[in-house]
Amino acid sequence: MKKTYQIEGMTCASCVRTVEKSVEKIEGTSNVSVNLTTERMIVEFKDDLSNDIIKAVSDAGYKAKLKEDFRSVTIKIEGMTCATCVNTIEKSLYNTAGVESVSVNFATESAKISYDPSLTNIDGLYKVIKESGYEPLKSTSENQYDEDKERKVKAMKLLWKKFLVSAIFSIPLLYLAMGHMLGLPIPRIIDAEYNALNFGLIQLVLVIPPVIAGYKFYTVGYKALYKLRPNMDSLIALGTSAAIIYGIYAVIMIATGDEVTASKFVNDLYFETAGVIITLILLGKYLESIAKGKTSEAIKKLMGLSPKTAIIIVDGKQVEVDIDQVQVGDIILVKPGQKVPVDGVVVKGFSAIDESMITGESLPKDKNIGDKVVGASINKTGSIEFKATKVGGDTVLAQIIKLVEDAQGSKAPIAKLADVISGYFVPIVLVIATLSGLAWYLSGESSVFSLTIFIAVLVIACPCALGLATPTAIMVGTGKGAENGVLIKSGIALETAHKVNAIIFDKTGTITEGRPEVTDVIVSKGFLEDNVLLIAASAELKSEHPLGEAIVRGAKAKALELKELEFFNALPGRGIEFVIEGTTYYLGNEKLMKDKEVQIETLYDKSIELAEQGKTPMFLSNDDNLLGIIAVADIIKVTSKAAISKIRDLGIKVYMITGDNKRTALAISKQVGIDQVLAEVLPEDKAAEVKKLQKMGMSVAMVGDGINDAPALAQADVGIAIGSGTDVAMESADIVLMRSDILDVVTALELSKSTIRNIKQNLFWAFAYNSAGIPLAAGLLFAFGGPKLNPMFAAGAMSFSSISVLLNALRLKRFKPSK
Repeated sequence: MKKTYQIEGMTCASCVRTVEKSVEKIEGTSNVSVNLTTERMIVEFKDDLSNDIIKAVSDAGYKAKLKEDFRSVTIKIEGMTCATCVNTIEKSLYNTAGVESVSVNFATESAKISYDPSLTNIDGLYKVIKESGYEPLKSTSENQYDEDKERKVKAMKLLWKKFLVSAIFSIPLLYLAMGHMLGLPIPRIIDAEYNALNFGLIQLVLVIPPVIAGYKFYTVGYKALYKLRPNMDSLIALGTSAAIIYGIYAVIMIATGDEVTASKFVNDLYFETAGVIITLILLGKYLESIAKGKTSEAIKKLMGLSPKTAIIIVDGKQVEVDIDQVQVGDIILVKPGQKVPVDGVVVKGFSAIDESMITGESLPKDKNIGDKVVGASINKTGSIEFKATKVGGDTVLAQIIKLVEDAQGSKAPIAKLADVISGYFVPIVLVIATLSGLAWYLSGESSVFSLTIFIAVLVIACPCALGLATPTAIMVGTGKGAENGVLIKSGIALETAHKVNAIIFDKTGTITEGRPEVTDVIVSKGFLEDNVLLIAASAELKSEHPLGEAIVRGAKAKALELKELEFFNALPGRGIEFVIEGTTYYLGNEKLMKDKEVQIETLYDKSIELAEQGKTPMFLSNDDNLLGIIAVADIIKVTSKAAISKIRDLGIKVYMITGDNKRTALAISKQVGIDQVLAEVLPEDKAAEVKKLQKMGMSVAMVGDGINDAPALAQADVGIAIGSGTDVAMESADIVLMRSDILDVVTALELSKSTIRNIKQNLFWAFAYNSAGIPLAAGLLFAFGGPKLNPMFAAGAMSFSSISVLLNALRLKRFKPSK
């Protein structure tokens, strides 16, 4: 068995070796691997040695805890507005005793937490999130997706209402503030020239509704500021508060001063600045919520595939029930045109079923008694009855949805850069804004000018763009992968795939079909191909040997009527001897023919040629003559050659690994265009071959389908499992190909490159915007005789920054595999 342990206390590579040595000393342990970065240790052992391993690590001066003891939970969080919020929540949770790992995703508004239930619980995690200033959402319904969707729609509608309220009052406020300077008609009673006080008071009244509409900027922003964890809301709250407080001061001065004082303050009230800033940011948030909703469309599509009801057979009667009521063992009826509700095995009937929505394969598959059916596939022709084997969260569709959700909620390593910067971003902006305002004031500019600079710097800064740059691209990229039958399990896999420069393909079941088929029937003069195949198949009818089964399938494909055997005898290491209609026949290898003194010279050269092509030639003879040769081989998949050609075109080295002999391996590799062959490799040595390439500095992807590939898939930088393979292989892999078509390896690599390119574009734009915007807002152009940036334009630019990042991420939805 293999177990993973969390190790505490390691500080360097020396610690890693100390831990490994202490565990390797325990008899029965093998393949001890300790990772300093992840602080994890993987150990293989036969008996239950967990307590011994934990004690050995403890004696070495470190602390080990079995990874199975940890629980994982995903909590939806309300109130995050920027990347700084993500950083705040992560820090708070990391500082909580018992929390092992945290990944907060701004785009999905969720936190994935791994924790030790003996030290903390879910309520404790909720409390920490709440104390950080955010709202953890407890699920109240069984369908969390519908609940989440409903919540987001409500939030979107509320944002739109808030924007409308703010805009309705901000537009006349802006007209009033700017109108008298632009010569626009204004009623005399509120005209600045005739009634300065009324002019100021009406603006004060008009700014109150936008402030109420954007109240969350103040409640969240000042709370974060109080906790010394300022975020984007803090910047907006400080900027607009400064404008409003100065405006109120100006109104008081107008009310209590003379005409000279009134004329001095009447043109610098700044209420319109606060109102328009709030309005523009609310609009930006609304557009942002729409764009964020589109990034998760892949999940919506997958959710929509499953039918809502099923027809089960109870005491011979058809009863329609909700999908949630279906239980394992129920017999379910599916009529033509209906969707298969859950996974199961056909017990009655025959039909063709369209599984394209799950596997991507366009042609319907014939289903007979004993064949598996997958939930959400469409029954095309006949009615079938099947026994439910997997329901609810265990179905293939549910597992796909979970994989996509997990991937969309994960972080790519490239996101760490944005996370680190966002942790310092807002405090730095506050310092820049304060210093800029003070510098201009000390240089001789007025307090009003300095205040404008202060506000502009605060509202132009955009940590949102930083926070959205990576997760939105990952959400769209993993969703697009799912649409194309490529399930990418994490952001790490998505990023690492674009760095791959070497790919190892397992041969059997990956490059080849994984089961032998008759490829050639070569006959001696005077004999017919069908007759040779019929005789051989009649002998192999009850055989369980893969080569015998292949001959039987070949005969059945030609609809040949097999004959009864009168005698049968297995000849170990050589073949078989049998009698049909009084004639004795022999089917086997060259050694058997020599033993029976059958002359094979006429077809000997052909048998060598077939062997060199990686095929297994079997000779069929009677007592006197050689009837012919039947060649059987594990045939190459139709798309293998094209896939490998495309991968080589990407500049990636391609290797093939197999346990087969070198001659067969070279024959297969030659047909598909692979130069590097690793033959006669034992299953347990496949991972070692991956390690060898990694030690040469290569970033290695491993593509396989069997249990024996699992260690190599786990060892590789990126493990890619074929969807028709074993559950163990798929669990060990980072990427799963639902179609079992290795052309999808190309799709995965291209999608990774496109997604990482998109992330880099987003991060460049986010950094470039802030790098250019903040100095402009601080008055850089004005210092060289240029214009001063109005805070209202700064707010508009800030909103546009976030939206542009989201729209760029949505461009990934246009991705198409190059097939």
